[in-house]
Amino acid sequence: MNLKGKIEIACQTDVGQVRDHNEDALSSDENIGLAVLADGMGGLNAGEVASSMSVHLLMDELRDYQTGDSTLEAELGATDDPVQAAVKSAIEKANRSVFHVSQTQAECKGMGTTVVVGLFRNNRLITGHIGDSRVYRFRAGKLEQITRDHSFVQELIDQGIYTKDEARASNRKNVVTRALGVGPKVDVEVNEHKVKVGDIYLMCSDGLSDLVVDSNIETSLRELSSNLAAAAGHLVNLANASGGKDNISVVLCRVRKSFPEEGGLVNKMLRWFE
Repeated sequence: MNLKGKIEIACQTDVGQVRDHNEDALSSDENIGLAVLADGMGGLNAGEVASSMSVHLLMDELRDYQTGDSTLEAELGATDDPVQAAVKSAIEKANRSVFHVSQTQAECKGMGTTVVVGLFRNNRLITGHIGDSRVYRFRAGKLEQITRDHSFVQELIDQGIYTKDEARASNRKNVVTRALGVGPKVDVEVNEHKVKVGDIYLMCSDGLSDLVVDSNIETSLRELSSNLAAAAGHLVNLANASGGKDNISVVLCRVRKSFPEEGGLVNKMLRWFE
């Protein structure tokens, strides 16, 4: 699938003000509508290994899928949601590879990473994520988080024990309940969102979302949306100005034009009536 000219992507990552190296990793390809971001964890440089491995594996697998060179479709067989299934399968494959390295390389023992994938296809954004790296949608001047954190404090919010403000102030806000590479199997969350021309989707590590409140992110995108690269740089600067306690990574994806539907006439007609 060639989306050249239909999706615009800007990325930026920064070590922050406290850490001595960057354990975040990201990559994107706007010509095929694909972006991946990961926030590693583990001793020494193991977190950097986990995040970098995951991003490279997912970019390779899903780039092949988008361009029709992948074996994923044949491996998955018939399914009602082939694109969601492909994203889920690619993340599960990456998990097995990272876990294998963590079990066979002593210096990588215990490593893991959050991950978030954004794949544009059929006028949809398919998101796959594990952990507390996020995806937001900025539409008509309003920002909305469209992924749900897999974290200890999010579970407390869901149970009504914490408010969002209390969660933000908690000293356990960085405890994730799911991560890629820490076990032989992983629980991947995959969702699909219908996109509109003009939408901007923000993918970020918690180095941004922990330090910059959503209202300030919204204001930044409202004021700088005409220049994605400037907006990405500004968001990183805001996090650094607020202490930069962690690595900071930002991916901004703008839908510039509608992109083709697939799956034949029946599938197209079903989508028209949604």
